Formats: sequence, C-alpha cells, structure tokens
Amino acid sequence: MARRRRVTVNDMMQRGYSYVLTERPARNFDPRFGPELTPKEMLQLGVFGGKYMTDCRDEFPASWFARAKLCHERHDPALNFFGVNASQPLGVWRRKRWIYAEDPRGWFQWYCRYYLGRRCPDDDRQIGRWRAIRRHVAQLRNSCFEGRLEVSPAAAVGAAAFGRTIRVSSSGALRVPLPASRSAPLLRRLT
Repeated sequence: MARRRRVTVNDMMQRGYSYVLTERPARNFDPRFGPELTPKEMLQLGVFGGKYMTDCRDEFPASWFARAKLCHERHDPALNFFGVNASQPLGVWRRKRWIYAEDPRGWFQWYCRYYLGRRCPDDDRQIGRWRAIRRHVAQLRNSCFEGRLEVSPAAAVGAAAFGRTIRVSSSGALRVPLPASRSAPLLRRLT
C-alpha cells in the first residue's frame, strides 16, 4: 500500500475538492480493468481534440503534459491522432448520467485519478463502462470485410478514448486509415 497523500483540486470545474491517493501510481488495478493506454499516452494522442484537461496541470504529473496535444481555446480535431472529431459535448454525458459528481469531466478524469492511486465508490461503474467498450471493439473487428481490414478513424477514437487499442488476431493486422500526414497507426497485434 502506498503512503496516503491528499490531493486538492482547484481548476475551472472544481474548487476545493480533495481526494486521497491510497495506492501507488499505476499499481493495484482492479483485476477486471486493464487499459492498454496510459493517461499520458492518451493525451499525447490528442484523443479529446486537445480541449480536455487544459486547466488541470497542477493535479497531474507534469510528464503527462510534456508532449500532450492540447488547445485551451477550443476542441481541435486536427490535434487528434486520427484527425477526426468523434467527441460528444459534456452536456450529452450529463444527460446520459455518465458523470460522477466527483469527476465532472467524465470517464477520463476518473481514469487519471484511478491511475494515480485514488479509489472511490464509482470505481465499479467506471470499470464496467470500460469493460463495455470491449463489445464496441469486437463489433469493429467483426464488421471488417474479408480482405479489407479497415475501420473508421471515428471508431478508433471511440476505443482510444477508453484507453483501448483496436486489435485483431495474429492472422492479420487491423488497420485504421489515416490521413497521409500521419505515418504510424496506433494499433497492436495480438500475440
């Protein structure tokens, strides 16, 4: 167990909120939860069009922001690794009741805090949401036509927003068509 440390948050969405880190960073995850991307990697991919967490630098490690693709002014799809806008406004998340009061920015904020070592009453629900994305990834895999292993960039963004990459079996590599300016797809082969 980690030495307990209190974190106090003062950003545009929370003032005076505090939580306790009870685990070491990136350790002791629930066995049902195994994201393939770290928060740092997700920020580097610009999965939220750069608008996410631009005012939260004091809460999270500086290394997460060193190569993060961020835009304080607006959501910019060009910053997203896949070059598309696949985000829903925060109002949609609120209407669907996806937001936990202690994490007003949604799943990714919960994941960042969980990754750092916070554990909270919302963990089971959020892990369940993450697990549900597996069905989405499986649907993408199953929707590929024989000989044409491509998915839309928007679908890949959906998976990446939950810390998932899109994989296929070793018989073939699933490919995300990217703009010519983007050279390396974010995909891994299953072993």
